[in-house]
Parts: sequence; structure tokens; C-alpha cells
Amino acid sequence: MQLSAFSRPGRFWRGNLHTHSTRSDGVLPPEEVCRRYRAEGYDFLALTDHFVGRFGYPITDTTALRAPGFTTLLGAELHSGAMANGELWHILAVGLPPGFAPSNSPDFAPVPDQESGAQIAARARAAGAFVAIAHPQWSGLTLEDARSIEAAHAVEIYNHGCATGCDRPDGTAIADLLLGEGRALSLIATDDAHFSEPDHFGGWVMVKAPENTPEALLAALKDGAFYSSQGPELRDVRLHDTHVEVACSAVATVILQGRGTAAVAHHGHSLTRAEIPLTRFANSPWLRVTVIDAASRRAWSNPIHRPA
Repeated sequence: MQLSAFSRPGRFWRGNLHTHSTRSDGVLPPEEVCRRYRAEGYDFLALTDHFVGRFGYPITDTTALRAPGFTTLLGAELHSGAMANGELWHILAVGLPPGFAPSNSPDFAPVPDQESGAQIAARARAAGAFVAIAHPQWSGLTLEDARSIEAAHAVEIYNHGCATGCDRPDGTAIADLLLGEGRALSLIATDDAHFSEPDHFGGWVMVKAPENTPEALLAALKDGAFYSSQGPELRDVRLHDTHVEVACSAVATVILQGRGTAAVAHHGHSLTRAEIPLTRFANSPWLRVTVIDAASRRAWSNPIHRPA
């Protein structure tokens, strides 16, 4: 069994799914944000400004900023309802239609009579968006919070802005617990760039699609045909009867993770292939791969859901 990111037709396109501009609380206008990502070799970008009344509920129109070799996806970071800690939800929605109806979210605090996070996430998915639970560690999410977002396609496994701004970049714990409960989720790395600190060009997705168009990219994201990275390349991940086979760019560590304490690491120098035995994973219904290079940069596969 080969993960769809490596088996489906097409090529890999590099993109960032979480970005802000002066349409909300970023410091650069949309034109300059897109210019910088394009100059850095990105193939696509989603500007996801904060969807609150303070900023006029923006779904930033970047269609005029598309160019040969570079495309954009419309989206927003949605806010509505309170998490268990009393703070407002942050939900990433990429591929929103321009006419997506505003929530009752005047600012960055919950108010009475507004949608819950689960409700606005479900509404975004129904409108055609790829929906992700943003920065679980930064948000202080509980497992019960995360469970409630049944419409999520993905969890942010890494958020570069939360790494540089507060050392809370991680989504692995929440993602693995949800996977252990049977949720079919993918894992995304993002920048959450505002350009007010070094919060950019640090985490991205590599999406396998036949062409670099919004429609093809969005379909591949929803299908889980991608991997996430801070630098290393994943080139193949295959599940065999007795082991998982991984091919990648040169790394120092290849790790196979599963439910609970199930994990096996293979260490070496300039590793480009590894075979991890499944002995410790007999009771794990899912598996995922992390590779780490000599500079401690990571890449993450999407989960492999094993047949029952």
C-alpha cells in the first residue's frame, strides 16, 4: 500500500496554507506577501486573514496576483464560539467562496449568540473549504475541544509562527489522540505568517496534483495527497505486510509512529531509505512517518489507515 501523495499522477507543488496580510493583522499588503512567497520558490499561497468584524470579515481576493507558475487559494481564519479555556476558536478554511456568510464575531473574544467552532467549521466545509484545526498547542486545546470539530480535514502538526513567537508550534499530541479514536485526518505544516517577526518560510505542504490550479490543489488537499515539511523531502512511503518502507532526502532519523506508545526510530548518517518493522504496531490502526535531518528540520507523512 502506497500513500496517495506518492502513487497518484502529477507532481509536487509547494505551498503555504496559513498567511496574514494588512487585510487583518499582518504587516504587509497582499501584493507584497504574494510577491515574497513567489520569490522564495513557492508554487501557491493561501491568504487566510482573520474573519472577524474588526477587519470587515475579509476573504482576501488574491486572484489578480496569480501568475504563470504561481497560484493562490482563497480562504480565511475563522473565529466563532469559545473553547474550553474561554477563548475564541481559530479554524483554518482554505478554498472558501468569496460570498461565505460572516459569523457574529465582531472581534477576538466570544460573544453571546454566535456559532460554535464546530458549527462554523461545518459551514465552511459544506461551502467547499479544506478545514483544519489551527495551532492546537498555542490555542490550549483540550481533546474535547478538538473532538468537537467533526468537519476538520486536518490538524496543524506544525505552526512556524507559533514556534518563533511563543515556542508552542506543536499539534502532534492532539492529532495522534484523534487518530487513535478513528478520525480520518491529515496533517499540515504552515507558517501562520504575519511578517512582524521571523514567522515565514518555515513550514509548508507539498501537494501532489496534476496541475498548479486552485481546483486541482484543493482536491488533492481534501484527498490527503500531500506531505508536510520544514525542509526534508519525502519521496515514498509504502506499507508492506511486515514493514513500512520510506524513501527521502538525506536525513539523520526516520521514525514510524502509531497509537499509544508505538514508535520505532531508525538513526544513521545521510539516510535516504529505511525499512521499519511492524512488530510494535500490531494493535495500531494507523501509522505515520516523521523524518528529521541533521539540522533538526522535520517532514511528516499523512497517516496510513490500516485495513481492519
